[in-house]
Amino acid sequence: MDHFNYRGGSLHAEDVPLTEIVRAVGTPVYVYSTATLERHYRVFEAALDGMPHLICYAMKANSNLAVLKVMARLGAGMDVVSGGEYRRAKAAGVPGGKIVFSGVGKTREEMQLALQGGIRQFNVESLPELEALSAVANSMSMVAPVTIRVNPDVDAKTHAKISTGKSENKFGIPIAQARSAYAAAAALPGLEVVGIDVHIGSQLTDLAPYESAFFKVADLTGVLRADGHDIRRLDLGGGLGIPYRRANDVPPLPFDYGEVVQRTVGHLGCEIEIEPGRLIAGNAGILVARVIYVKEGAGRRFVILDAAMNDLVRPAMYDAWHDIVPLTEPAPGIEMADVDIVGPVCETGDTFARGRAMPPLAADDLVAFRSAGAYGAVMASEYNSRPLIPEVLVSGDQFAVVRARPDYDEMLNRDTIPAWLE
Repeated sequence: MDHFNYRGGSLHAEDVPLTEIVRAVGTPVYVYSTATLERHYRVFEAALDGMPHLICYAMKANSNLAVLKVMARLGAGMDVVSGGEYRRAKAAGVPGGKIVFSGVGKTREEMQLALQGGIRQFNVESLPELEALSAVANSMSMVAPVTIRVNPDVDAKTHAKISTGKSENKFGIPIAQARSAYAAAAALPGLEVVGIDVHIGSQLTDLAPYESAFFKVADLTGVLRADGHDIRRLDLGGGLGIPYRRANDVPPLPFDYGEVVQRTVGHLGCEIEIEPGRLIAGNAGILVARVIYVKEGAGRRFVILDAAMNDLVRPAMYDAWHDIVPLTEPAPGIEMADVDIVGPVCETGDTFARGRAMPPLAADDLVAFRSAGAYGAVMASEYNSRPLIPEVLVSGDQFAVVRARPDYDEMLNRDTIPAWLE
């Protein structure tokens, strides 16, 4: 469920007509709904009710400070994967004790930053990382709380580029090597083992891979406790999918996910950490674009937008589907026609949809890409020297620009011409 609906024939974000935002900000523009962000967080809270838990929002999905502030006010922790994300979480008011640091390539500088600023735990992904973290913590006379991310070799049946739990993926330590890895952690100075971490992928639409992975974690918990390790937290990752194609997609609900967690690891007495990102932010955001031209090709009709692959890369990178709807509600029974929806970038890959059935569109019409709140603005670039597009947050009948569109001078002034070329 989201809060982007037609009212009186015009698409609204909560109580704000999107045309009002377009008049104020222009296009393309990302628009986020506070009510949707809050609802999705609370759905996860309800799903884990009765179990000690912390929901750590995976901020790589959408790291705008205003979005993070919404999450922080709800009591969420944060899952960060870089020093920059750590700084964003702290800037949004999230205490260090609620920040989990994940990722395969943490630098010593990032470790030091997190230890100085406070950290709930490091999710460690390799023996060299364990050794580096031990050295950093020991040099600071501090103790770093750690979980070790185990790779359970479970196929999440998701897109190959976002699968993380198979043996050939770069993430984690093979679960067969977990006992020796935990023994190494216990022997290193400056580390405190607090739990186990697992994450098998993103956009999962089937609960069976979760169940398989979590049962393996439950077995491992017993083995590690028998070895003398104090396993008191289980970080189960994120990855639950969202319905990108509303007419076809029916992913599992957080309540069903919570039942799997309870059934597989609920008896262990551990605090449960989960790291949803896409499910919280994805359907809480849309991308609004304007039609520049409608072009007749050889047997194809192209709808050319002012948004491009540099603004929303998911279709080009993952062949991802986004529902695309006009801001003016089509009349009932209107005739649809197949069109290719493309952007202005000089790449054939700058294509959002091929052969998509759409109502009639003309130059200056406005359209919205649904489910664009996750992995949209955060993955944007200035390819073709196109400025990053603004982000807007809506709350009820209010809206505010939470990241402004830079002008061309701002973009050009980030470059420096060396003296010998003057």
